[in-house]
Amino acid sequence: MKIKKFLFLSIPVLLLGCENNTQKKPTANETSVQTETTPTPKLLGPVFNADSAYRFIEAQLAFGPRVCNSEAHTKCGDYLVKEFKKYTDKVLEQKASAKNWDGKTIQLRNIIASINPELSNRILIAAHWDSRPYADNDPNPANHTQAILAADDGASGVAVMLELARILKKQKPNVGVDFICFDAEDLGKSEHGSESYCLGSQYWSRVKHVPGYKADYGILLDMVGAHNAKFVFEGYSFEFAEPTLRKVWDKATLLGYTNYFYYMQGGYITDDHFFVNKIADIPMIDIIHYSEGTSSKFPAHWHTVNDNINVISKNTLSAVGQTLSEVIYAEK
Repeated sequence: MKIKKFLFLSIPVLLLGCENNTQKKPTANETSVQTETTPTPKLLGPVFNADSAYRFIEAQLAFGPRVCNSEAHTKCGDYLVKEFKKYTDKVLEQKASAKNWDGKTIQLRNIIASINPELSNRILIAAHWDSRPYADNDPNPANHTQAILAADDGASGVAVMLELARILKKQKPNVGVDFICFDAEDLGKSEHGSESYCLGSQYWSRVKHVPGYKADYGILLDMVGAHNAKFVFEGYSFEFAEPTLRKVWDKATLLGYTNYFYYMQGGYITDDHFFVNKIADIPMIDIIHYSEGTSSKFPAHWHTVNDNINVISKNTLSAVGQTLSEVIYAEK
């Protein structure tokens, strides 16, 4: 996706970097996953349908790689607007031009869908919907100029949002919820700096869809659909939004998803949430797949042509989606 989001600091897992020496560290009993079997609590909201979320991924992939300025990008954007209009109270499109690292002009299209837009207490849930135009982490150099289908790195987060919107329509929550599909997240290159990524979220953080918009907290979904996904405490999430991080992880633990959500400290990732935290001043966490078995600390399919439907797990989609559903419905 981007250097920002895919670059973990060279620090051991479970330890905070030196920038956070004054921050509260995970406590001793949080360094391993709880193994006791606890009864599954009664759900506060509807069941998150992983089959439906999976179909939302397939629908996005059917357009091909959703690279900015491409026909597939335009058609998929139209599809997302149409789908969100079915399930939410209000859909806005935020369009703008931005300069890519190579000097080319990119047409940004952020898509914002709102439930209970009249309420002041709001939760922001976001994911990027564009595809990376180059598979530059692929083990085969011949694929480095190929666009990525991006089943996990983009489409999975959008699919979780669509399914959440669908079930929220059935049973309205007590708070407002805004789903944002950020555009142009995955165009960047590490040699051009972290700001070459996340062009859509940078723009939205400076020019929000509603003047003065605020949310109580935000949750970013990035690579949330693959087999055996592991989610840990990302550095900026811990620094800027620790209460939200713990709220989500505690709910996942209560639901029995400790084989996905780990109370472990990971590194810092410059993702869309970084700019929402720094520019928009909204505390936002990043739920993102962490892998100890790769040099990048991201799964093996990251930024390769193998990021296709075969990497997607309905169990992972269910774990993430049901956790967020319960977080939303727990709000008073």
